[in-house]
Amino acid sequence: MLYFRGCVAREKETNISKSTEAILREVGIDFKTISNEICCGSVLMRTGFLEEAKDQMQKNIDNLKGQKVLVSCAGCYKTFKEDYKEILGVELDVIHTSQLFKDLIVENKIIIKKSESIKVTYHDPCHLGRHCYEYESPREVLKFISSLVEMENNRENSRCCGSGGGVKSAFPEIAINIAQERLKDAEKTMASLIITSCPFCKLNLNQAYIANNNNNNNNNNNNNKQNHKYYKSHDLEVLDLSEFLLKQITSQSGGLKNE
Repeated sequence: MLYFRGCVAREKETNISKSTEAILREVGIDFKTISNEICCGSVLMRTGFLEEAKDQMQKNIDNLKGQKVLVSCAGCYKTFKEDYKEILGVELDVIHTSQLFKDLIVENKIIIKKSESIKVTYHDPCHLGRHCYEYESPREVLKFISSLVEMENNRENSRCCGSGGGVKSAFPEIAINIAQERLKDAEKTMASLIITSCPFCKLNLNQAYIANNNNNNNNNNNNNKQNHKYYKSHDLEVLDLSEFLLKQITSQSGGLKNE
């Protein structure tokens, strides 16, 4: 198996790739990564640089063809599964981490007790959900190990996290504002954790959470009573599914079949 980490999990949200690799090692899956891994081409494509995206895809083909490709990123999944086939005529064998984790649990390769006291909600990444119609695998994983409470806007009606399509790079303030609206959805569930299956989503939602609370603290310190766009978030941790699963495994003795 080839684990294609993706740009954000490789460079910014590195705990996602580390958690995924730890799970793969624990269950005995033989895998490799690409030391000089480059972008899948998704960002170039979504921002209109089609020829540059095609060139980027061509550079990846030799490393990907004939491999079972595991990805953490919803954007990578959509790009490898659909866009490489449409643009290059190359059909890749790609699986998302949420799908693999579900299979490992169903096959009893991960043995883990359900913790009803852990209340979580799930954010659907746009590329995994609306684009590729994968809504159930991450939810099945969460239902195996926690108490899942849905937000009002979920599955095909889920709000975007605000990070995709180049918005995070070109309009960072808009990206944070969109993420704040999603955090409000999550807080209404009274869950203590918001789980997602995309490094872009995790990055932006977490930055919005930090911005909310930092700005609130600054305003309190300055005795600033004026209205502002931030609100005080309750304690809501943002995690990728891989991070949450590994956290639950390591918190339970004997959590893995072949440990």
